[in-house]
Amino acid sequence: MISNSIASNPKQRSALFFSILCCLVYFTSYLTRINYGAALLEIAQSLNISNQMAGMAVIGSFITYGAGQPICGYLSDRFEPRTMIFGGLVATAFCNFAIAFMSDIYMMTFIWCLNGFFQAMLWPPLVRGMSQYLSPELYRKTSVGIVTASSAGTIVVYVWVPFSIWISGWRLSFVIPGIVAILIALLWIFSIEAFGQEKNDQVSKPVPRGRKYGTERNVGSLIWTSGLLPVMLVIILQGALRDGITTWMPTYIHDVFRLNTSISILSTVVLPVFTIFCVAAASRIYKCIQNELKVSALLWGAGVVTGLALIGFFSSHAMVSIILMALLTGCTHGINLMLISQLPLHYAKYGRAATISGILNAFTYIGSAISIYGIAALSEAYGWRFTIISWTFIALIGLIVCLGRIKKWRLFLEKKELEFSS
Repeated sequence: MISNSIASNPKQRSALFFSILCCLVYFTSYLTRINYGAALLEIAQSLNISNQMAGMAVIGSFITYGAGQPICGYLSDRFEPRTMIFGGLVATAFCNFAIAFMSDIYMMTFIWCLNGFFQAMLWPPLVRGMSQYLSPELYRKTSVGIVTASSAGTIVVYVWVPFSIWISGWRLSFVIPGIVAILIALLWIFSIEAFGQEKNDQVSKPVPRGRKYGTERNVGSLIWTSGLLPVMLVIILQGALRDGITTWMPTYIHDVFRLNTSISILSTVVLPVFTIFCVAAASRIYKCIQNELKVSALLWGAGVVTGLALIGFFSSHAMVSIILMALLTGCTHGINLMLISQLPLHYAKYGRAATISGILNAFTYIGSAISIYGIAALSEAYGWRFTIISWTFIALIGLIVCLGRIKKWRLFLEKKELEFSS
C-alpha cells in the first residue's frame, strides 16, 4: 500500500511507522467493536432471548459511538491525540472483559453502549494525528491502509467468533480482543512521543484569521459553504447498508439457506475480503477523478446494479448471494473511504479535520443504528426479498444525491486551492 521509497530517510521511516501504528489502532478497534455483532445470533440462542433483544446492545453502541464522534472530534482538534487514543483502547478492553462475564442482557446492553462511546475516542484523534504528521499523499495512502486494517479486523472477528463458539462458547470472543487492545494501547502510548517533532506543518496549520475566507474556520460555516448537509444523508445511507448487511448477513444465511450458526457467521468473512479490493479500486479511481463525490456516485451506481442482481438470486444460490452482498458492502466501504477518511483532509488547513471527521462519522452510525433494528423488523415482517429491495432503493437515493452535489463540492475545492495558493 505504501511504497518502499517512503522509508528512504529517517523522517520518512518515522512517518511510515506512524502509519502502521494508526492501522494497528484501527484494526484493534474493529476487534473490540464488531465482535458482539458477530456473536449476536449465538448470544441470543445462549441467553434464550430474541434477536431483536440481543441486538439492542448493538443499536445502543452505534448510538453512543455516533454521539461520541462530534464530541471527540471537537476535543481532538484542541488536545493532542496521544492520551485520548490510549484511554479509548484501555476502556474498550475492559468493556470487552466485562461482557465476557455477564449473562444479564440489560447490563450487557449498558456496557456495550459505554463501549461505543469509548470507541469514539479513537477515529477523530487518528485523523488529527495523520493530518499533523503525514503529507497529503501519505495521509491518503494511510487512509486506504486503515480501511484495509479494518477489513482485516473484520476477517479475524468472523473467523475467531465461530472458532470461539466451537471450542468454548461466545464469551472467549471478547476476552482475547480485550487482551489485544491492552497490548496495542501500551505500544501506542510508548511509541507516539517519537512523532512529536515531526508534524507536517503544511497540512495541520490552520488558516490565519486575516486570510481570505478565514471566517470559514467556523465549523458551521465550513459545512454550509462546502455543501456537506446533503452529503450527511449519503453518509447515513452508506452506514445503514454497510453495518446493516454485515450484522444481519449471518441471520439471512441461517434463515434462507438453513445453515448452522457457526457456518452462517463464518460466511461473513467474504465481506471484508471484497472490501479490500473495492477500497483499492476506489482509491485508484480517485487518483484519476480527484473528486470524492464523483467516486461515491460511481460506487452507488455499482451498488444499484448489485442490489438488482441480489433481488433475483437472494434465495436460490447461497454463494452467489453471499458474493453479491460482499460487492454491495464493498461499495459502501469505498464510499466510506471517500467521505469519512479522505474528505476531512480538505479541512485540515482550517484546523477542523478531526471535528469534520467526527461529525460525518456520527452520521454513519445514525444509519447503522437505524438499520440494525430496521433490517430485523423488515425481514421478520415482509421477508428477505422485500428487505433486499429496500437496500437497492437506498443505493439509488445515494446515487441521486451524490450526482446532485458534485458541482458544489468541486467549487469548494477550487475556492480552497485559490485561498491557500495566494
